[in-house]
Amino acid sequence: MELHVKHQPNSTQSAHENRARMLVSCPDGPGIVAAVSRFLYEHGANIVQSDQYTMDPSGGMFFMRVEFDLPYLSETQPQLEQDFAVVAEQFRMEWTISAVSRKKKLAIFVSKEDHCLVELLWQWQAGDLDADISLVVSNHPDMKEYVESFGIPYHHIPVTADTKPEAERRQLEVIGEDIDVIILARYMQIISPKFIEHYRNRIINIHHSFLPAFVGGKPYAQAYNRGVKIIGATAHYVTEELDGGPIIEQDVQRVSHGDDVNELKRIGRTIERVVLARAVKWHAEDRILVHENKTVVFN
Repeated sequence: MELHVKHQPNSTQSAHENRARMLVSCPDGPGIVAAVSRFLYEHGANIVQSDQYTMDPSGGMFFMRVEFDLPYLSETQPQLEQDFAVVAEQFRMEWTISAVSRKKKLAIFVSKEDHCLVELLWQWQAGDLDADISLVVSNHPDMKEYVESFGIPYHHIPVTADTKPEAERRQLEVIGEDIDVIILARYMQIISPKFIEHYRNRIINIHHSFLPAFVGGKPYAQAYNRGVKIIGATAHYVTEELDGGPIIEQDVQRVSHGDDVNELKRIGRTIERVVLARAVKWHAEDRILVHENKTVVFN
């Protein structure tokens, strides 16, 4: 088997050692952008990118993403956050400030289908996914050798109906406390509400976009029998409602009567790979804000 060299930080990491991202959501009203901009200016920060969106200027929610450079960020960030809490309280903000140099740590869950996992590993190795893949967890041993060739730990934890609580306990144990987001890369097990609560809006799932039609097994065979003309995929955050969480990204491709079930599956796998990789990349780059069961994605 071909061995893979573990991805090393690229040269842009040092260039961004003083860069941070701020995410803000709050009730809309006058003065929010001015207050944030003034605060950053007064603390010596230089705004390099700013995006904002309002659901309704009259009583709706306001969302903002700001990237800024601040000299000696690692030393000044704690004080910066403490000072910004005063501004946040004034506007009833929910907010985060994240250093770009502190890459998100990912845990990937997978079963037997490998296409989404492989895409994430390729992008990570190429430096296109600005995150660290800390480990892979699977209920099957099939991809252990492949994953470990990247220098990534692989944990095989079988799951049955009788052992599911114990399996989830072991999964949480191997994940530890440092994982920022869990990726269900075609992991064919339902996640329990207790597990979800540990990682609210931090578990990303991928599935075909036929839902709520063609529920259950063999969705592509069902779609073929109905003569569908569009194949798609959806990436979303996991909630207690099965496949009903906030949608992050979707894509589609037209198909025809000439495409058999195997071709529909091939097209579906390709779209799933791309859609999941986009969703993970946007989460890793702090581009997503969740409000109720919807997302605002700045990209």
